[in-house]
Amino acid sequence: MIGRPASHTIDGPAGLLEVVIEEPARAPVGLAVIAHPHPLQGGTMDNKVVHTLCRAFVLAGWRAVRFNFRGVGQSEGGWDEGRGETTDLLTVIAHHLTDPALNGLPLALAGFSFGGYVAAQAHARLSEAAANRPELVAPKQLVLISPATSRYEVPEVPAHTLVVEGEQDDVVPLASILDWARPQGLPVTVVPGTGHFFHGKLTVLREVVLRHLRAAAV
Repeated sequence: MIGRPASHTIDGPAGLLEVVIEEPARAPVGLAVIAHPHPLQGGTMDNKVVHTLCRAFVLAGWRAVRFNFRGVGQSEGGWDEGRGETTDLLTVIAHHLTDPALNGLPLALAGFSFGGYVAAQAHARLSEAAANRPELVAPKQLVLISPATSRYEVPEVPAHTLVVEGEQDDVVPLASILDWARPQGLPVTVVPGTGHFFHGKLTVLREVVLRHLRAAAV
């Protein structure tokens, strides 16, 4: 487990959900919720790529929230093939947006691998709902790290989405990411010399995400 604040639990659709909150040095500029890799393949919110995403968002001034999907860690329930996990993410978002300190501030979603698929699904659902109900919050930022395009039908995403992929990824091959991105005209940032888990390149990954967030804030 990577050093982090203590977790706590909130009510979820299948029982309690385990959550960790990390705060920036000053008042947050928005809420970022980050989704972890596949629960049945050892994915948890303490994954190093998820931790790296949290650090980038915190450094950019966001409140970063990560959580364990149902059936992982202290989160109750069981694997639901992505359907329930998307609902878990939406529940975590809704819970934290009730904080008055975040009133009127933007929402960002991020995810790694399977978590990237879930984040993209949640983004699509929230954006569709907000189009019909202006009082709802549509995500302003979407950051996907090696989204699981070779295993799931990842929906189309906005043109400003940051997609990052390892050149030597053997879990979600680069070709699969490009096949998904190409019809959308969506740029993909490729980190050379690393695979799915960005071994030896986590600092590079953090800086790529941090630069993107800072540029978007200008």
